[in-house]
Amino acid sequence: MNKNIIYVLSLMLFLFSCTGKKNEKESSEKTKQTDIVLPQTGEMYLLVGTYTSDKGSKGIYVYRFDTKTGASEEVSMAEVANPSYLTLSPNEKFVYSVGENAEGDGMAYAFSFDKKAGQLTMINSQSTQSAGPCYITIDKKGKNVHTANYGGGSISSFQVKNDGGLSELVSLIQFKGSGVDTVRQKSPHVHCVQYSPDGKYLFATDLGTDKIYRMDVMEAAFEGQPSISESTLVAFVTPPATGPRHFDFYPGGDYLYLLGELSGEIIVYDYNDGYLKMKQTIASDTVAAHGSADIHVSPDGKFLYTSNRLKADGIAIFSINPDDGKLKKVGYQSTARHPRNFVITPNGKFLLVASRDDNKIQVFAINNKTGLLTDTAQDILLNKPVCLKFASMD
Repeated sequence: MNKNIIYVLSLMLFLFSCTGKKNEKESSEKTKQTDIVLPQTGEMYLLVGTYTSDKGSKGIYVYRFDTKTGASEEVSMAEVANPSYLTLSPNEKFVYSVGENAEGDGMAYAFSFDKKAGQLTMINSQSTQSAGPCYITIDKKGKNVHTANYGGGSISSFQVKNDGGLSELVSLIQFKGSGVDTVRQKSPHVHCVQYSPDGKYLFATDLGTDKIYRMDVMEAAFEGQPSISESTLVAFVTPPATGPRHFDFYPGGDYLYLLGELSGEIIVYDYNDGYLKMKQTIASDTVAAHGSADIHVSPDGKFLYTSNRLKADGIAIFSINPDDGKLKKVGYQSTARHPRNFVITPNGKFLLVASRDDNKIQVFAINNKTGLLTDTAQDILLNKPVCLKFASMD
């Protein structure tokens, strides 16, 4: 064969190989950013926790919500005092709520959830034996429930009984210390408790001492044995006056995003089997309102949202770099007064904000390319909404 022909063929093979590798790399990067398939949900239940004091609401409200159009319709209400945060059991047959009450009156409530009728029925209630429970979580097996007690600076733990009700308190982990803010950090204020994505650890944020706590999760060998123990406690210290409030994990659990209520900053951590390594700090609140509230990663992992209160009320919007988890601010959406908790529909189409002081839930459409929000003007009018949770209608 002619040497020139051999050379040309060799060159063509080389170029094809390089192009193939380039396309393979581009395809891999594209897959990395788009491999999360979102459910194509239709109608879902929207559960709303409220404040019932000061002419507020009467308890927990249940709505039908269309995740394709953003329309809603009220279904029922379960009367209970100050159910300011809710969680559902993994099978969604039960709902658990805090009763964010004053000293000595903190409660945890258990409800059965009849999805055919869209109604909650209280099973029982238990004292948290600590003031101001403001967050509640349940493990993936539906066996253990924990509350974060802001006023008491502690974590209360309960076991779930066969009927879905709560046992009496099985443990109370009390924290100590203070922070540099002499007004808002005089004592511990535990604000959030969440499990790691693999369920091996329970994390808690302490606004009062600028710490994130981690505890190992243990399988109870007998009834009444706590699933967490203070003996396994590990503390991760945040910068002074951060005021750790809420946090969220990236899909898959590679990164953890912490929102500081006092600093108004998001701290990005690499996450690896219970350990946190700080890698970025970026502002959510740019007007020093010291009232940042909630934080959520979008279901597709492309964007992160945070709520800010007290001044310039609104939602800060960030894009997420899929290669390292770092954030870039891409926008800010003004909201009604005091945007507290918010929730994103599982299909990633809408973001709903509980605007407490304007007595309404705002429904925003999400642009899945930019992450930016558009008000759909389909407000749900309700006194003092503060917590939003979705459940399937099956």
